[in-house]
Amino acid sequence: MVSPRLKTGHDSARRRFWLAMSGFVMALALLPFSYKVERHLETAVHIKGGESEQVDRELAQRFQSPYAHRLVLVISGIPDADSAKGADALGFLTSSLRSVPGVSGALSSLDWPDPLFTGKNGGALIIVGLDPHDESVEALVPKLRAKADWMEGQLRAQYPNIKLEITGEAPLNFDLRKVSADDVTHAEERAMPVTLVLLLLAFGSLVAALLPLGVGLLSISMTLGAAALLAHYLQLSILVQNLATMLGLGLGIDYALLMVSRFREALAEGYEPGPAADIAARQAGRTLVISATTVAIGFSALLIVPISELRSIGIAGLLVTALSVMLCTFILPWALGLLGHRIDAARVRLPDRRFETRDLCAASERWVRWGSIVTRWPWTALLVAGIPLLILAFQARRISPGIPDHHSLPAAAESVQALHTLQGMGRSGIVQGLRVILQLPPQSTALSPTGWLAVSRLTKRFQSDPRAEEVLSLPTLTGMSDTGDAVNDLPEPIRKSFLRNDGQATLIELLPTASLSPNKQVQWVRDVRSSDVAAITGVPGAVLRVGGAPALEADYDLVVRERLPRVVLGVVLGSLLALLIGLRSLFAAVKAILLNLLSVGASFGALVVVFQDGHGSKLFGLEGPTGSVYPIVPILSFAIVFGLSMDYEVFLVARVLEERRRGLGERSAVIEGLARTAGLITSAAAIMIAVFTAFTLGSFLVVQMLGFTLAGAVLIDATVVRIVVGPALLQLAGDWNWWPFGLYGARATSEK
Repeated sequence: MVSPRLKTGHDSARRRFWLAMSGFVMALALLPFSYKVERHLETAVHIKGGESEQVDRELAQRFQSPYAHRLVLVISGIPDADSAKGADALGFLTSSLRSVPGVSGALSSLDWPDPLFTGKNGGALIIVGLDPHDESVEALVPKLRAKADWMEGQLRAQYPNIKLEITGEAPLNFDLRKVSADDVTHAEERAMPVTLVLLLLAFGSLVAALLPLGVGLLSISMTLGAAALLAHYLQLSILVQNLATMLGLGLGIDYALLMVSRFREALAEGYEPGPAADIAARQAGRTLVISATTVAIGFSALLIVPISELRSIGIAGLLVTALSVMLCTFILPWALGLLGHRIDAARVRLPDRRFETRDLCAASERWVRWGSIVTRWPWTALLVAGIPLLILAFQARRISPGIPDHHSLPAAAESVQALHTLQGMGRSGIVQGLRVILQLPPQSTALSPTGWLAVSRLTKRFQSDPRAEEVLSLPTLTGMSDTGDAVNDLPEPIRKSFLRNDGQATLIELLPTASLSPNKQVQWVRDVRSSDVAAITGVPGAVLRVGGAPALEADYDLVVRERLPRVVLGVVLGSLLALLIGLRSLFAAVKAILLNLLSVGASFGALVVVFQDGHGSKLFGLEGPTGSVYPIVPILSFAIVFGLSMDYEVFLVARVLEERRRGLGERSAVIEGLARTAGLITSAAAIMIAVFTAFTLGSFLVVQMLGFTLAGAVLIDATVVRIVVGPALLQLAGDWNWWPFGLYGARATSEK
């Protein structure tokens, strides 16, 4: 007859086995899709209901413009287009481009004699229309680059200094995709050795160190595989790749660290491997679920923002959080049960380390002494640590959301170099221009006398704006003709580009001056949108819609400003509710929220000082201050940091509360709780900081800013806030920490 204890052990082992097998099946199903995941992710930003996207769609569908999507071939090293040789070279280039499948048109000065096609300091350009049928616009970029290389080779014998470069929205997006993928690879290469060293320092065993690292890598691959599948149905941003790697290494290793630590503690207490694995799965698993819930709340808040980048990051964050918890609770307990005491195999000799089996959370004399100091002089600790944080957080009020004037694009990218060449020619406005659609009321058409007069008036108004280098419209293309009849003399591709097929809307392109910064371009969009169109045109009911790259940035900034308060409120209230349920204490929950806000504010202040103001920016490869911070960085950082910081708060406060319920007084409970969690918090934080810092060394400025903010927030939170400010406040508040129900059912306090 089988004893109940033995039967229970067999049932437990069987449960661990089948949970692990289900986890492996899920991993095997997702891993193949993670290969070349960047091919399925988008670099273009989609804003639901955004005016700029509506303009792009209207130009492509209702205008049927062959240049709704376009790029620019930048040419240098050939004779002037006015010369016979220059004209021959341009003719060869234009005809060669038109032969490429997916190219809907190619315009040069041969087709339309406009200064736009000629550089101020020499050189020329060709505007290439893109209209692929079976592939994306970006898929044409490598084909056109190959064609440019071929054309360059054909003309080099005649013109040794010829250089052909491609830029524009599609090439820039294509290169950003490649840079993003390269940055992820390099960040992983930088983070892995550091992470392994930190895990070895924490565990002193190669086997124990490799387990969390394996969980982190597997969670990344599974998340990217799931993202590749979802990309067939959702618009997912290329930033998913960066965030999945950041958080997969951070959260996956963090959670596995806690699980492995709890398993080793159970072994040290005399449990057999199977029961020890069950204890780790039950006790550490409960903590993981609570922690993951707070992280998931932050990512869920991003789903209410109608921007494809932020929504896709919210989805990726939820995926990586859920999959990290799944790996740690399904597969890791089974692996730990199999390893047993071999978890401490392959020990690594490190200075001043004893190799007895012990958990990271075990109380140490060093942390006991530190806890005694903080609780003996809580006001002093609070002032010494809190005042610098408040000063740093106060700098966050100066944060300036916008597009940085410099360093916003990776300098090594081919399309960025071509854009710089175009800027040197004084013609970058063709890439950064405003595309304004004038919609006339039903009784007027653009070619009617009233409509033509309205378009002419609006054109002259734009021409008088000092921000405009050139204005392209039907009146300017026809030499400011008095009537719309001259439009019939325009080539059909140009006419279709500027006149909607029903005649009731027309396009006006505003090319900014080369000196107009990105933020001033965005302000120009706002000014145009707020102008009194009826008064300018003399046509009641006339409407303007503005598209183009600056308009997309204006839409982005507007949505972020509108939704940021909702995201902040949602994250704060959701986290407060989770803490109230977990701790049953209003004071502890509110205190945790306020400390998290302090951590986030201080990290934003550091972002302002280092990147926006430029103090120390050279450490990150920048030549000076950026002047602005990408609008995505504050909203995304807040959503992520708030959840990550709450992990450490839960670890500390929950342990102090546990000691209070055992009957310890407040001071003793704080000292014991700090001593048993400080090692885990600092080790987990060090790993996250190493991972986030690896991304600050890349060439994608928005990811550099994000990595810096996250690393700074974790550093501030895990050191000053949780190790000094938090314990000091716990000591000062006493029993009020646990009001109203935190100490319900606790033993009588053995001391004050």
